[in-house]
Order: sequence, then C-alpha cells, then structure tokens
Amino acid sequence: MATSLGSNTYNRQNWEDADFPILCQTCLGENPYIRMTKEKYGKECKICARPFTVFRWCPGVRMRFKKTEVCQTCSKLKNVCQTCLLDLEYGLPIQVRDAGLSFKDDMPKSDVNKEYYTQNMEREISNSDGTRLVGMLGKATSTSDMLLKLARTTPYYKRNRPHICSFWVKGECKRGEECPYRHEKPTDPDDPLADQNIKDRYYGINDPVADKLLKWASIMPRLDPPEDKTITTLYVGGLGDTITETDLRNHFYQFGEIRTITVVQRQQCAFIQFATRQAAEVAAEKSFNKLIVNGRRLNVKWGRSQAARGKEKEKDGTTDSGIKLEPVPGLPGALPPPPAAEEEASANYFNLPPSGPPAVVNTALPPPPGIAPPPPPGFGPHMFHPMGPPPPFMRAPGPIHYPSQDPERMGAHAGKHSSP
Repeated sequence: MATSLGSNTYNRQNWEDADFPILCQTCLGENPYIRMTKEKYGKECKICARPFTVFRWCPGVRMRFKKTEVCQTCSKLKNVCQTCLLDLEYGLPIQVRDAGLSFKDDMPKSDVNKEYYTQNMEREISNSDGTRLVGMLGKATSTSDMLLKLARTTPYYKRNRPHICSFWVKGECKRGEECPYRHEKPTDPDDPLADQNIKDRYYGINDPVADKLLKWASIMPRLDPPEDKTITTLYVGGLGDTITETDLRNHFYQFGEIRTITVVQRQQCAFIQFATRQAAEVAAEKSFNKLIVNGRRLNVKWGRSQAARGKEKEKDGTTDSGIKLEPVPGLPGALPPPPAAEEEASANYFNLPPSGPPAVVNTALPPPPGIAPPPPPGFGPHMFHPMGPPPPFMRAPGPIHYPSQDPERMGAHAGKHSSP
C-alpha cells in the first residue's frame, strides 16, 4: 500500500503529478473540445499501487464517463493507454503485440521487486528524450506482418458505450429513455470475453481478447502467387476518390521496377505491372491485407492473364469492352440431332415396350394440319404391305402426336377392310 498524504517519505516523492493523460484516440473520443476533471493523487495505480493524478471525462454524447486506471510510468513501460491498456501504436492487447514481436517482457510482480524495477525504469525514462521506448520494448525494433494485419487503423468509438442496465435486465428500471445505461440483453455469461482482468491484460497473460485475436490471426487468408509465371500485375481495389497514381507509385516503387500503373477511376481500382515476377511477388507479400494509403485500407490481389480473361468472357458472352451481349429474339434455336440410320430405326413411334398390348387407335382426333386425312376403310389402293416396314418418306422425323400419323396402323386398317 502507498503511504498517506501526510507522510514525508521517499515514496511520497515518487508520486505522480501530470498535466495531461496518455490516451488512445478511441478513449479520448471524437469531440475536439473535450473537458476533463483533474484530481491530484486521486487513486492508486492498479499495477504499481502508487498514487497518481486521475483524469475523468466523457468521450462523447450518450457515452459513459471514463478515467485513467494506471499511472503514466506503467503506461510508458508498456506503451499502452492509461485507460484501456491497449497498445498505442497498433491498438492491440499487450499479449498480441508481444507475440507478434516475438519477445516476452518479464516484469516482477512482487511488491519489493516491482518497486525497485519501477524506480530503475523511471530513471531511464528521465534520461531519455521521450521519443523512444524504454525497457525490453525499446530493444524490439523489428515489425511483424501479423501486427500490421491486425492493427486497428480507425478509432472504435463503440467501445465507449454505457454499460448494460442491470435493473432493466430484471425488469425494474423506471427511468425509461432518461436512463444513462443501455437497455439491451446481456451477452452469454459463459462467454470468455465477459471475464477480463486489468492485471492480466497489462502483464499479457490469460487475456481472452488476445486469445481471440491470435486465433483469428492463425486462420487469416493468404495470397498465393498464380502458377502462370508471366503474370506480373497486381490488382489494387478500394482506392476511393483521394488516392492517385502518384500515391501508389510512392508505395510500390520500393519493391522493384514498375512498368505501368493503370488507374480505373470509374471502378476505383488500379493495375500495377512490374518488370519482373520477383518484384511482383515481394510487393504482393508485403502489401496483402496490410496496405494503408492516406488512411485508407486497400485490397491487393494478383491480376489475371489475358488468356484466362478471354476464356471467361467467352463463357459469359461478353466483349472486350466488358459489354454483355443479349440474345437476339426471333432467331432459330439449335438444330435437332440427325435422324438414325434406316436399318437402326424402330417402328415403335409410341415408345411402347415390345411385349405391351397394341395401342387403340383413336379415330376421333383430327389429323395435324398439313397432312391429308386417311381414306375410309375399304376404299383406296393398298399403300404398302400391312406387316412390312413403312417406306422412308412416311417416317416421322420427330415424336408421334396423333395415331393417324402412324402409317403402319393405317395400312393395317386398309388391308383389313379391302376386298381380295
């Protein structure tokens, strides 16, 4: 425990007195004319247990009041916000940042060792110019692709919303719209995100938010290079109206020689063609899912070869200009398949099984247009032998619709009723 305000000891000299807190943009809020209350030595730091100056403010309309939770010394040791304890550079939990930078900062957790370590870090901070990090974090100069992919580039003001009203959950809230808390259904109590500890987040252990982000990072999509080695073009989407060809050239020139840059303003995209395949692969690897130009996150993909695009256009029925052609009405469709050979043709025009009973001729149906009606039974000459195959010219090219179109049936009736 820290000593009282009236005692004049060495610990009293190390109490913190600051003029402005160390905050991230999300906790500070979107209002540029924010008002804060300052309470000198108002609370104990939740990490080192030393009194520090507490700031309290409201980040926006219909938002909850926030205050600083740790002192500025503990904030500078981890480069985190004094309120949410997220990294100031990437906006990520400390556990995710340390995993991305591949180092572990083992800070002492006992009271005596913690006080000694804090005093040494304060001496190092006072001797520095304030522009570089101290401790183990200052020695980690390399960046990580995972951190660039997971980093939050815009403030997340939804995190400043009020807490859920416990009286409304029980059905006892009588404030109505004047209630400063949210009237929403709470999340599942078994959700790991519902159990968070400020010390676990600061020391980077057992943080449920960090575990969720690390699990998500392990299944993030990758951009594999195409098999066609002649492709040296990258597609960049989501340009908007502010990003120009010069902005793209200033970023991609570091990966190799650029042959052409084509910006399609109508589609808000661009095609960047490199001189070599190696330069294109390096640019795709360094820019995929982490390219931010003028504060805007861009989408990077591999371009397609001319042959592949031509096949897709033929399949979709589009022209080189990208216009899809509609079919012309009134044109004949596809031709029917050629008829089978005469020796392979069957006289079964009704598609009946071979052992089925003979079909009954319905003479009440009118003949189709264009075909003369058959003569009555007993009149007219024999057209062909009743049991013989029909002549080729009488064979129907398509399916049979009427019994009168069957020349075998007609011949059978004609032979039955004719005189010998």
